[in-house]
Amino acid sequence: MTDLDDLTGRRVVVAGLGISGRAAVAALAERGAHLVTVDKRDPDADAADAAAFVASGGLDRADLVVASPGWVPAGPLLVAAARRGLPVWSEVELAWRLRRNQAPWLAVTGTNGKTTTVGMLESILTAGGERALAVGNVGTPVVAAVADESIEVLAVELSSFQLHFTHSMSAQAAAVLNVAPDHLDWHGSFDAYLADKGRVYERAQIACVYNCADPRTERLVRDADVRDGAGAVGFTLGAPAVGQIGLVEDVLVDRAFTPQRRTHGAEIAVLGDLAHLGSADAADPLTGSVPSHVVADALAAAALALAHGVAPSAVSAGLRAFAPGAHRIQTVATVDSVAYVDDSKATNAHAAAASLGAFAPGTVVWVAGGLAKGVRFDDLVKARRDRLRAVVLIGVNTEPLRTALARHAPEVPVTVLDPGETEQVMTRAVEAARRFARPGCTVLLAPACASMDQFTSYAERGDAFAAAARSLRAR
Repeated sequence: MTDLDDLTGRRVVVAGLGISGRAAVAALAERGAHLVTVDKRDPDADAADAAAFVASGGLDRADLVVASPGWVPAGPLLVAAARRGLPVWSEVELAWRLRRNQAPWLAVTGTNGKTTTVGMLESILTAGGERALAVGNVGTPVVAAVADESIEVLAVELSSFQLHFTHSMSAQAAAVLNVAPDHLDWHGSFDAYLADKGRVYERAQIACVYNCADPRTERLVRDADVRDGAGAVGFTLGAPAVGQIGLVEDVLVDRAFTPQRRTHGAEIAVLGDLAHLGSADAADPLTGSVPSHVVADALAAAALALAHGVAPSAVSAGLRAFAPGAHRIQTVATVDSVAYVDDSKATNAHAAAASLGAFAPGTVVWVAGGLAKGVRFDDLVKARRDRLRAVVLIGVNTEPLRTALARHAPEVPVTVLDPGETEQVMTRAVEAARRFARPGCTVLLAPACASMDQFTSYAERGDAFAAAARSLRAR
């Protein structure tokens, strides 16, 4: 089923009618496919219960299943499809096969930093004169973007869920920013999670960008089956070696793409270009007021853009022009000389560790908790206990964080909130945090967990925190 004409009259089962699922339905309908939709949360779906759909013969005449990211491979519909030998595609796989424009894809995955990196990448490409668009995991579905023939290059954010059922994508350049345990309930193991992240490198055409500080990302490059001529490009917060992009004092330096890379590097930006992404409350030992993970994201974005062929001057211009999204280390209020910082996007332990690491030791009242997704937090607490002044735990199941704190930071006071009154959870959390904070401290929402136990999204959670903090200021 590689030709577009093959979809005409084909029976395609679309599992999930979220944003990407609906975009897939629209694209398939345009190509004449016969569609059947399954989603228990959508009254417009043809079937609600996946198990009942399978039992009633719903897959009997199917030619293809397109699975939305939230659908677990171990679920009844996808298991039944695998047993029958039915192809299962992600919306990303569908997009790759249906693309009308031949715009190259610059693909980004990783446990953290994906959205920031593709945003920076889009900004750099635009500064270089390209008609570029950031798409994928957060934003425009890829299958909708590939129908726009005016787009010249796509910055594609990909989750491990999306990559699991992506089989033929060939990115011009691809990056794995970092890997840490996450979504183990979905993947079943860390090894399976790693393998799905590594799929982004398969068939890469020019460059595979990896994190020099995370050897697992380099191993994923080594294991990948790439196109002839594709090279490995590392990014580092230290001085770069040949084939790397890195940091020399306050200068971002390229030694991967510049013709003089054997003897010296080329300046592509300075930390001052990222100053608007920093915080006066942050004190990173390597990068000052700009958190080191933000600089790492910028280096990865620069590597992908340079692989595409933008001029080095576009990197600095694009980074200066980049405006981050909400809920990413955003100071939302200052009350009695205490900063209230919303990093609700820190939905796993790796992201929370980076967030906590941006502040001085002993100054953070940490608001954390939510859906743990099968992950434990011992490494996070051990690494960042020096930052903690106190902890306020929210969420329906606080046990994983309570246990890690009791084991590795017993001296830190912990307040556990009753999850019963969900609509007031952030008001109560902010009030509790305020009791521990002193002038010069930061109350930081960096939950290390997903939000869906008490909120509809990380954005709603961050908005609730900001509203509660601003209410303090108003009073």
